[in-house]
Amino acid sequence: MDILKATKRTSTSTGQVNKLRAEGFIPAVLYGGKKSNLNISLKKLHLQDFIKKETFMSKVFDLNIDGSQEKVLPRQIAYDPVSDEPIHIDFMRILKGSVLSLEIPVNFINSNKSPGLKKGGVLNIVRRKVELKCPIENIPNEIIVDLDNTEINTSLKISSVKLPENVVPTITDRDFVIATVVAPTILVEPEKTEEAPAEGEVPAEGVTEGGEEAAKTEEGKDKTAKPSDDKTAKTSEDKTKAAPGDKSKASNKETKKK
Repeated sequence: MDILKATKRTSTSTGQVNKLRAEGFIPAVLYGGKKSNLNISLKKLHLQDFIKKETFMSKVFDLNIDGSQEKVLPRQIAYDPVSDEPIHIDFMRILKGSVLSLEIPVNFINSNKSPGLKKGGVLNIVRRKVELKCPIENIPNEIIVDLDNTEINTSLKISSVKLPENVVPTITDRDFVIATVVAPTILVEPEKTEEAPAEGEVPAEGVTEGGEEAAKTEEGKDKTAKPSDDKTAKTSEDKTKAAPGDKSKASNKETKKK
């Protein structure tokens, strides 16, 4: 069992606790059992490697406090909102014969021996942790799920997991699923097709880009053409009217010559 070293602390004010953190310590409190709560501190350098492990919150430690040893379980960690560093820890005393409800992390093994995964299947994890009732003397570090010989559409349930003696799940009314091996999902984006309007069908307003503009342009052309036609007609008419006058002038010239 892993051992954590701690010292008693008398500093309780915000200033004193901040100074303690600046010196490389993490303030903590130990509670539970018939003993009173105890303020302690632990070296951050020694503790941070344990905190990074997924099993930290479900692992029982031997806490050595100035030479006096007690079995404890981490119950809560407070983190700095900016640096995300641990700034406080709560430990609970563990009494002999206690039964605890703990969330134990799930570890999947032998993924390279799964025919379903080799065919391109995907491991769909339903539960990364499972809550178990554990006697203090028999707390597992992890729940091992074996993927050996699993095909696509295989469901891995809690009943297929071998648990330590006297360790049972807190959910007892059903055989719940921890993970499944499923077929790969390939998302194909449908191609965009432009549907031409049926013969004789008038496109809806705003559907065909520029349709309304084109209609206005054609209408404008028709209106422009009318004045042009009238002008041409008048010009021809004027020429016709002017023709007799021109012939009269020509006759007068011939008379003079004679």
